Amino acid sequence: MSLHEGASNGATPAAVVPEPEFAVIGARPVRYAAAPMLMLDLQVSEPSGRPVYMIALTIQLMIEPARRSYDEKTRAGLVELFGAPERWVVTTRSLVWAQLDVLVPAFTGSTTVSVPVPCSYDLELAAAKYLYSLADGEAPLALHFNGTIYYPGDDGGLQMVLLPWNKSIDFRMPVSVWRQTVEHYYPNTNWVALRSDTLAALQRVKLDRGLATFDASIDALLDGERT
Repeated sequence: MSLHEGASNGATPAAVVPEPEFAVIGARPVRYAAAPMLMLDLQVSEPSGRPVYMIALTIQLMIEPARRSYDEKTRAGLVELFGAPERWVVTTRSLVWAQLDVLVPAFTGSTTVSVPVPCSYDLELAAAKYLYSLADGEAPLALHFNGTIYYPGDDGGLQMVLLPWNKSIDFRMPVSVWRQTVEHYYPNTNWVALRSDTLAALQRVKLDRGLATFDASIDALLDGERT
């Protein structure tokens, strides 16, 4: 067994080292899971036809806000993330959504694997706040890959090679996929993080006023703001 890294001394010639390519061919909500998630269908191909035993992948999933346009209403919703729209040229930074570990099983030619992506609805998180602000259209994503490829050598022995560091792809995910996911798990519900002392104060309001839920307590407190 040996480990090859690019053009290091003793490396297997590049022509016989697997060079997988990646493409996201679809995205869909997962209806029945222990926690809210959606699925990316990732196509993995090896154009030379060399057999691959397995690929241990790590995927950094990023949101790239600068890669789409926004209407006036959406820009207003994103001010908290990026500041005033006239400064977005310098403030629309990349947002980390998730880091995903995936095992690609043995294949020759190409295969498709399902990549589960957790969907938090905590609006204190930048990725969730961004996706929540989009009413429709597409969310511009980038997937950055690293990991190890396991494959048979010319002598039949197990070989390993590190995935090139520059393996990245873009994917424009329909916003509707994320919305369908969170609405399935949290119908007509949003989540807001509260400090412990804030929650305790809200609990006192709830008890003092004989209200049934925290939602009713907040609604009662906001009554003065609506008049």
